[in-house]
Amino acid sequence: MTSKHKEMAEWYRRAQVEILDSMDEELEMELDDDRLTMDGEEGSSIPRNLYFKELFRLQGELVKLQDWVVANKVKVAVLFEGRDSAGKGGAIKRIAQRLNPRVCKVVALPAPNERERTQWYFQRYISQLPAGGEIALFDRSWYNRAGVEKVMGFCTKKEYEEFLRTVPDLERMMINSGIILIKYWFSISDDEQYNRFMMRIHDPLKQWKLSPMDLEARRLWEAYTKAKETMLERTSIPEAPWWVVAANDKKKARLNCISHLLTQIPYHEIPHPEITLPARVHNPDYLRGPVPPEMYVPDLY
Repeated sequence: MTSKHKEMAEWYRRAQVEILDSMDEELEMELDDDRLTMDGEEGSSIPRNLYFKELFRLQGELVKLQDWVVANKVKVAVLFEGRDSAGKGGAIKRIAQRLNPRVCKVVALPAPNERERTQWYFQRYISQLPAGGEIALFDRSWYNRAGVEKVMGFCTKKEYEEFLRTVPDLERMMINSGIILIKYWFSISDDEQYNRFMMRIHDPLKQWKLSPMDLEARRLWEAYTKAKETMLERTSIPEAPWWVVAANDKKKARLNCISHLLTQIPYHEIPHPEITLPARVHNPDYLRGPVPPEMYVPDLY
C-alpha cells in the first residue's frame, strides 16, 4: 500500500469515527429523554434502531432543504405550539441539530417586558421573522395570546377577540411577502401529560422545566382544551392551516413532524462543486511560541 493510500485509509477511518460521534450525540439526547419512565413503560412503539435510522435519514434531507433555502433566498417560519411537556422542544432540537445556526434559528421569546407590553402585540414576533435564506423555528409564538394569555387572564376579552380576528389577515400578509408559514400543534392526552410532569418532578435534571405556570396550566386542563379548539377553528386558514401532531409517542411525533415538514416545501438537492483543500503555506521563519502549562484546562478524562 502506497503512502497516499495509507493516508486515505486513515482519513476514512477518522471520518467513520466522526460519524459515530455524531450518532452518539443523538443517543445522549435520547437517553436523557428516556432516563425516567413510568411503571416500566418502554416509551415508544418504534424500535430504537429504526428510529435512529429514520431520524438520520430525515436530518440528511433537512440539510438538503437548508441548502435549497440558502441558494434560493427562501424565507421559512415554522410554529410549534402545544401543551407543556408535549414535546415541541425535542422536535425542534432534532430539526436544528445538524443545521447551520446562522441559517436555522430557534425563537423562544420570554414573557414580554414592561416596554413590550405597551407595543403592538405582534411587534416583538415580527422582528423575529426570517429574511431570505433563513429558517425560523418558533418554540411558541404569537399564539400565546390564544392559549396561556387567554386562560390565565393575561389579556382582556377584547384583546383576545381582536387577536383571533386579525391574525389570519396578518399571516396572509406574511405569506404574500414570500414567507413559507407552517403551523404545528403537538397534541398529548391528559394521562400522558400527567406522566411527563411526574417524571420531571422526580428527575433532578429536569425539575427546572416545571414552573408554577406549568402547574397551574395542569390544573386548568379543560380551559386550555377549549382555548385550543377555538384557536384551531378560527385561525386555521387555507394559506396556513394548522397541522396536529399526535405526540403521546415522542419518537413517532418527531419523525412524523420532520417528514411532514419536508413535504411542505418544494426543495431539491443543490449540487455542490467538489472541494479541494489548498496546500498550507509553510514559512521557514515561523516559530510557534510556547503556551504556559497553567493556561490549559486540567486533563481529567
